[in-house]
Amino acid sequence: MRIIDISQFENSLVIHFDTDDTRINAYTLASTLIAFADAAKAANTTLNAGSEIEIVVEALGPGSFRALVRALYSSSRNLFANQVVVGLVLGVVGNYIYERTLAVDDKVIVEVKTDEVVIQKGDDRVIVPRNVYDATRRVEKNPQFVKAVTRTFEAASADDKVKGIGLVAEMDAPPPAIPIPRSTLIAVAAQPLPQDSDTRAITEQAELQIVKAILKKSSRKWEFVWRGVTISAPVVHERFYVDFFAHEITIAPGDTLNVTLAIKQSKDPDTGIFTNVAYEVVEVHGHVPKIRQMPLTEDGI
Repeated sequence: MRIIDISQFENSLVIHFDTDDTRINAYTLASTLIAFADAAKAANTTLNAGSEIEIVVEALGPGSFRALVRALYSSSRNLFANQVVVGLVLGVVGNYIYERTLAVDDKVIVEVKTDEVVIQKGDDRVIVPRNVYDATRRVEKNPQFVKAVTRTFEAASADDKVKGIGLVAEMDAPPPAIPIPRSTLIAVAAQPLPQDSDTRAITEQAELQIVKAILKKSSRKWEFVWRGVTISAPVVHERFYVDFFAHEITIAPGDTLNVTLAIKQSKDPDTGIFTNVAYEVVEVHGHVPKIRQMPLTEDGI
């Protein structure tokens, strides 16, 4: 039985390139790492809106050739900052890589348990923490994530000196328990990519000046000025209302909210250009009161 435990891939993992010697083409290495980093960033966008992830390569080593990849998280430190869901992103990418490659030639058996999910194909078994498995189901709906993982397969398989890849937890770990041969990488890379939809949703960090506030939790839309344009959007951030009802802040017209803004867009069938059709404030990171003039007294300010 060959087993991969995805729980080992929390904040770091090692990409193992199976080569005949301890060298690798620089372009192959760079292209693979860039695609992998893009996949991690796309996953983080889905899981940790409003937070940033940086993918760094801390060490390179033989084995046949290995690259140690680490995820560094950061978020705004203010009243509304939530705890970043760390330890999931690299696990999601690693899990998705094995899910895609195991399913190439035959169907896999998926056993969902309370705390973990077991994905099995023949003698190969991937054990996935339940929270990582559930997060993967969310992230795989992001076309940018799927495309980036596919580019990872393409980059590694384009070099005929790379016989395959795999993931291990540490630089000095034994070879991957479940190696992914080059033939499998080529087959997965050839699978059709998700087609662009006529509608999409993107997120953006934004500063919104309040025109009209809804001072109770509801689906009613606030009015804001964003980039000089008036927009309407509900505020759906739970933590924001908890702090608001605790009277830790006061809201007034003219104040500014630093937010993660979800923008729903629709594609024009003639031009192919996406235009904004709806907005939603999914997370509030900070509140900036409007500068108000202080009254003068006989003695001055």
